[in-house]
Amino acid sequence: MHTDTERCVRAVQSKDARFDGWFFTAVLTTRIYCRPSCPAVPPKVENMTFLPSAAACQQAGFRACKRCRPDTSPGSPEWNARADAVARAMRLIQDGVVDREGVPGLAARLGYSARQVERQLSAELGAGPLALARAQRAQTARLLIETSELPMGDIAFAAGFSSIRTFNDTVREVFALSPSELRTRSATAGRAKDLPPRIPGTISLRLPFRAPLNPDNLFGHLAATAVPGVEEWRDGAYRRTLRLPHGTGIVALAPRPDHIACRLALTDLRDLTIAISRCRWMLDLDADPEAVDEQLRADPLLAPLVDKAPGRRVPRTVDAAEFAVRAVLGQQVSTAAARTHAARLVTAYGERVEDPLGGLTHLFPSPQALAALDPETLALPRSRRATLTTLVAALADGSLPLGIDSDWEEARARLTALPGFGPWTTEVIAMRALGDPDAFLPSDLGVRRAAQGLGLPSTPSALTARAAAWRPWRAYAVQYLWATDAHPINHLPV
Repeated sequence: MHTDTERCVRAVQSKDARFDGWFFTAVLTTRIYCRPSCPAVPPKVENMTFLPSAAACQQAGFRACKRCRPDTSPGSPEWNARADAVARAMRLIQDGVVDREGVPGLAARLGYSARQVERQLSAELGAGPLALARAQRAQTARLLIETSELPMGDIAFAAGFSSIRTFNDTVREVFALSPSELRTRSATAGRAKDLPPRIPGTISLRLPFRAPLNPDNLFGHLAATAVPGVEEWRDGAYRRTLRLPHGTGIVALAPRPDHIACRLALTDLRDLTIAISRCRWMLDLDADPEAVDEQLRADPLLAPLVDKAPGRRVPRTVDAAEFAVRAVLGQQVSTAAARTHAARLVTAYGERVEDPLGGLTHLFPSPQALAALDPETLALPRSRRATLTTLVAALADGSLPLGIDSDWEEARARLTALPGFGPWTTEVIAMRALGDPDAFLPSDLGVRRAAQGLGLPSTPSALTARAAAWRPWRAYAVQYLWATDAHPINHLPV
């Protein structure tokens, strides 16, 4: 995108927010970088240059605009629509892998050498993994400075800086303000009034997204399938427990017209960036709804669904292994039965957590914990017990790696090789756990009913052939098809 100068100039001159996060405008005269929708008067064309990432801007010596705050724009939708090495690397960096494991750890997960990863990221993003991780630390620092009352030393530690001095120098370099000046400026501007009310021990923030966003199926799905003790819908927010690298957390997420209100309670502040990244991933907030809906609208039978409620997202998960287990529990049973089966596993094998509001009690059990389960205690058909125990064993010993960095086709092949894994289970995991935007469920009963009602082919083979025109957004087409039903997953809870 950033190499198409003419298109970038048009986006900047029209202040088009749809391109926020796709690229950044660096102004040669002021040495400031902005998002395309910056409210300031656009610079002269000859003074603009376009870069693919905030890290590339910072590495080139530009500082963040104080008006449009480009570091807080939605992430590039490219990284969620691709499964190549660069996209997988970006998802891992956003999940904090470089801070936890360094560049060698990132490279090992991708199956490349550190030099190859550095070269590929620099070629496409204008910055290597260390610079990209540094930009993310700066963004986390700013978030904590402006939305919490934590001492600066605690903020530096939570954001992943090695020292107070590095923290101070980075904030000054990126934002042209000291940490204390940022906090004073934020208080003066009244930004805190736009955030959810503070509760002691929690961090409140806003998660941006590209409009439009239809929250009905997104939050409806999460609430309707919520596992008791792990998830709940309370006071207009979806709440759930989180297993994080340094500790545990509880998050509350509530839809608002122009953002998602997020409240996090963490046992270790070092997990803040990772928790935010996983919540954004679960809610599919970095999607490009304009591109998705334009493609699906081209089908005259889908167009009325898109026009009626545009901006549907794919509800995902914060833990791919958890979702795979729940997908098996949900095979050929109702939503209520699947929740009951999952709740029994949570009670027997889940780790207890403390919830100040009292509604959440456990983390969903890890594969290692579930590896100890006795299949005879499961109220499931014998064949499904075998499917579940085989899956859990593969997840626990690492022979089935599932995560945001998974190669989608390789993961499909490994899942299909397991007993009891047919196309529906494999594709629903690809859609909701791995994030493949083109995952498709032509054999799903709800999809087939919706297709028949719209006049689309209803047999799996014929529907798959027709859906070729929806690629690469078939997972979003599934959301629109599901939405034709009155099932609770399609409605925002009251």
